Parts: sequence; C-alpha cells; structure tokens
Amino acid sequence: MNGKNDYSPLQMTVLVILRFLIGWHLLYEGFSKLLIPNWSSFGFLHESKWILEDLAHWILAHENVLSVVDFLNTWGLIAIGLGLILGLFTQIAAVSGALLLFIYYLNNPPLVGLEYTVPTEGTYLIVSKTLIESFALVVLVIFPTGNLFGLDMLWNKWRNKQDKEV
Repeated sequence: MNGKNDYSPLQMTVLVILRFLIGWHLLYEGFSKLLIPNWSSFGFLHESKWILEDLAHWILAHENVLSVVDFLNTWGLIAIGLGLILGLFTQIAAVSGALLLFIYYLNNPPLVGLEYTVPTEGTYLIVSKTLIESFALVVLVIFPTGNLFGLDMLWNKWRNKQDKEV
C-alpha cells in the first residue's frame, strides 16, 4: 500500500491469504483444463441461460470462436491465478478475475425458473460461489495487497529507488 494505512497487520495478512487462495483456485482450474485432453467450454456454454444465452449459442455455432474462447479461458485462468499468487500485476489480475467470474455467473446464474441439466456445485438462490469469489476479487482490487506482499511490492521498491537516484 502506498503511504500509511489504518489496517492492522492481521487484516492485511488475511487479505493476502484471500488473494493467494483465490489465485490457487483459478490456477488449478486453468491447469486442469489444460491437462484434460480435448477439454472444451462447450458443455458450460450449452447450459447457458439468461442474458448471455444468445452469445453463448453464437460461440457454439462457430467452432473457431469456441476454440479461441477455450484458449483464452484456460490461459486466462492460469495467468490470473499466477498473478494473484505471485502478487504480480495484482490489481490487473484481480479485475480480470472478477470480470471473468462475473461472466461465468451471468451465463449460469442460480435464478428462480432457470433449470440446468447438470447441477452445479455451490449454487443457491441468486448467490453462488462464483458470485462470491468475483466480489472477493473486487475487494482485493480496493486493497492492493500486491504492494504489501508480492512481486508488485518489489517492483515498486525498485522503481522508487530509481526515482530517488534521478
């Protein structure tokens, strides 16, 4: 964090741990997709309901677009997860992760009247674990923990040292 803050070491430590845990989850999800032969987001997009249903079906109708979405999804999860774990470009990783997870939520929200053929883990009325994790990343954007612990902190220290030498 730049300047003095009013947060205790315990509060900031908990936020760093939250960043690491979400990063681990997203990194795991990305690597698992990478390691599963012929993995595709087809099933997830096929189940899409609500406001992104038309976009999901358009993606499914275009095999090349689906391949790009699969590539971006897999490597995006890996990059976001690594960024959060390492504290590298932390705010960009947190914003990107929050947006990605919110897109997942908008594709398959747990709303009354929407029925899915495959039950999903952690979905309840309106709120799902995906929505909660997305919001937790928004919290991490507000509290840039990479400046407290991570490669962003080292980069900022080096940059500040360079600015003082000039």
